[in-house]
Amino acid sequence: MTVRVERTFDLEVSPENVWEFIADPEKRASTISVVADYEQTGEYSSIWHIKVPVPFLDSTVPVETEDVERDPPRYVKFVGRSSALSVTGEHEIREVEGGSQLVNRFTVEGKVPGIERYFKKNLDAELDNLEAALRKEATA
Repeated sequence: MTVRVERTFDLEVSPENVWEFIADPEKRASTISVVADYEQTGEYSSIWHIKVPVPFLDSTVPVETEDVERDPPRYVKFVGRSSALSVTGEHEIREVEGGSQLVNRFTVEGKVPGIERYFKKNLDAELDNLEAALRKEATA
């Protein structure tokens, strides 16, 4: 089973300010609750060490993550691969009256029993974390 989620945020900040946050792989990783650790491996690549509370997965799992498409300040797509899951995330920034609109799309494919169920239940909350972090940064 594949889990797909799409969510749009309306933000009262410029597209450039949204881009500064969303194009930074470390800032994106820091908003995800299951990311226990993060290491930068290249300009647009990193390893997210995730800890997902599912049976058969009692340690952190390294997810090799890389931005595969970038169109500043409008669009970034990243792909993460590991033995437990594959994830694709897309962030599209649109200029709207009074600020920006950020369209977020995520697809998670589990390779370990329980991964899809976990993300189906929790991916929306992870997007809440992303939205809260963006709003906090925008007002800082």
